Amino acid sequence: MPVRDLGRDLGPDRDAEDLDLLERAARAAGPIALIYWRRAPEAWEKPDDAGPVSEADLAVDRSLRETLMAARPSYGWLSEETPDDLERLGHEDVFIVDPIDGTRAFLAGEKEFALSLALVRSGIVVAGVVHLPARDLTYSARLGGPALCNGREIRASSRADLTGASVMTNRVNLDPAQWPGGIPDVNRVFRSSLAYRLCLAAEGRADAMLTLRQTWEWDAAAGSLIAAAAGCRVTDRHGADLVFNRRVPQSDGVVAAPPALHHGFMRGLGV
Repeated sequence: MPVRDLGRDLGPDRDAEDLDLLERAARAAGPIALIYWRRAPEAWEKPDDAGPVSEADLAVDRSLRETLMAARPSYGWLSEETPDDLERLGHEDVFIVDPIDGTRAFLAGEKEFALSLALVRSGIVVAGVVHLPARDLTYSARLGGPALCNGREIRASSRADLTGASVMTNRVNLDPAQWPGGIPDVNRVFRSSLAYRLCLAAEGRADAMLTLRQTWEWDAAAGSLIAAAAGCRVTDRHGADLVFNRRVPQSDGVVAAPPALHHGFMRGLGV
């Protein structure tokens, strides 16, 4: 995901202030998630096989919205757990959040769930935070700045050979039918939270992250900036830059990898 000129002199201070706001909101909401974690919160399935949601998701969503919108009342809002209001399309600045990314892991008592918070300006993520309260990890980045984990700069893998690379993905994404140019010979690893998977690629703990299915913006927004700031090329499955705050807030997959590996994925996908 390349850094693009927004056409306005916004300055780094504004993005830094917004990033600080995202971090404060995430750290304030993290303890709310932990109140419910491993305590059998009420949970139910969303319509249309959209997955589970719990009372914890809704409580974290309320906290994030109250904190963020109180500080930036002129910004738009898009969240997995708030009914979508298309008024957001008229806002240049929009918060895009997933209160608990990896709800299945959360409900199973696992630690790999994350709060994913992004600020999008004119379709581009300018600040992003992925916070894992059960692991006390906070990944962050702002446009033009470094990617950080708990304040320490992180970098993506320097691997150039796709064969044998460790890739954060599930089995469905490696179906040979998806790969007209040849399925890559990689080692598959997985975590429930897509945002966390992007951060693991940013940190070099995995060589790449890949999903070929339609991807909700709230899952990918924050992590995509963090991965890009760490040195990954981040696109959809067709090699196009990700654009956020769309009318239908989805991308056609997400591929995040160091440039050489990204090129190998695109070749395999027939791009």
